[in-house]
Amino acid sequence: MRDQEPAPMDAERRLSTREAAELLGVKPETVYAYVSRGQLSSRRVSGGRGSTFDAGEVEALARRNRRDGSGGSGGGHSGGGNSGGELSVRTRLTLIESDRYFFRGVDAVDLATRHTYEEVAEWLWTGRMLPGSTFTAPAAFVSVARRAVEALPEHAAPADLLRVATVAAATADPLRFDLSEDAVLGTARTLIPTLVAALPPRGHDRRDEGPMAHRLWTRLSMRKDPDEASLRALDAALALLVDHDLAASTLAVRVAASARAHPYAAVSAGLGVIEGPLHGAASGLAHRLLQDVLEQGDAAPVIADELRAGRRVPGLGHRLYPGEDPRARALFAHLERIPRAEPALLAARDIVETTARHVPLHANVDLALAVLTVSSGMAPTAGETIFAVARTAGWIAHALEEYGERPLRMRPSGLYAGPRPPQPLPE
Repeated sequence: MRDQEPAPMDAERRLSTREAAELLGVKPETVYAYVSRGQLSSRRVSGGRGSTFDAGEVEALARRNRRDGSGGSGGGHSGGGNSGGELSVRTRLTLIESDRYFFRGVDAVDLATRHTYEEVAEWLWTGRMLPGSTFTAPAAFVSVARRAVEALPEHAAPADLLRVATVAAATADPLRFDLSEDAVLGTARTLIPTLVAALPPRGHDRRDEGPMAHRLWTRLSMRKDPDEASLRALDAALALLVDHDLAASTLAVRVAASARAHPYAAVSAGLGVIEGPLHGAASGLAHRLLQDVLEQGDAAPVIADELRAGRRVPGLGHRLYPGEDPRARALFAHLERIPRAEPALLAARDIVETTARHVPLHANVDLALAVLTVSSGMAPTAGETIFAVARTAGWIAHALEEYGERPLRMRPSGLYAGPRPPQPLPE
């Protein structure tokens, strides 16, 4: 006979520690270990010494344990764990499944298609749609952030500029240590426009009002009069990239927030991770690849050079999407409405088709970003800037969520592999 699943419990019911342990088939001590790893949340009994647990959460964990065969002992990672030993953290923000992704249960591509970056950010932060949302940067914040950025050398990378601007803005905010929801949301709505305002313009005057995509355009492109389709494509790119579950930079943000670092410090932690070529800087590699293909008029020799050098072809494939990256598909749809993007789009298609002769990989969002940056007269690093500005909204959403969890829960245990102590003192 097949084991029968227990009938669903009342989602509002609270379980005692003993009841939770019985349902999970573990000792009461293991229930508290699940709490310390972030796999369960607990609530202290009013006026008592015990804790209670959400019945739905306990039931869901019991199902996962049965499915994964992980038993009662579980993995040793903070924030969660599974039989594969990978870190997992409960979140209500983003779900990725079946080549789609969702923000608070709503298709993220649909949100980015119908709403602005600011509106999507508000949805991720609050679960409310606020049409016409705008962000405003305080003049004092902008002034100190610009002075800090202007002091950097010309070769400073986009993440350097944004990180320095973030730290500078923090120094101008005496209330940065207030981690209440309203205060963090206020920080979010002022930090993002401050970061954009701190970036130096490219070839024309700064624009510090209007939609965030319009302001960012003046910092990225030499073209002074962008058409509406190009601005909409940039806005869509920002909205599509707001969040993507627990990426490496987002994990760094949550670790910082777990230690109760203020939002500026948490964002700075994310910016410190984003520079890696396997993360935020990946679009720059795709940009250069696309330029090489456009110059040579053929993807084959360019792809051959990449493979001969032992490098993976940038802009292709994504481990979370066995099929097509939905972000790339949505951004390509916007780019197809821009006539001057056609050469770059054709070059991107050539890259995909040439590589597919050997390995059938779909274009990912980095290649779509490269088409946007190449066709808009932007520098190779522009994609990294777009990525970082967009993801700042997601980082703050994750920080806000983490502030509601037990402090310092992001504290995994090291698996010591050195010599067995006690060892003699070194000579």
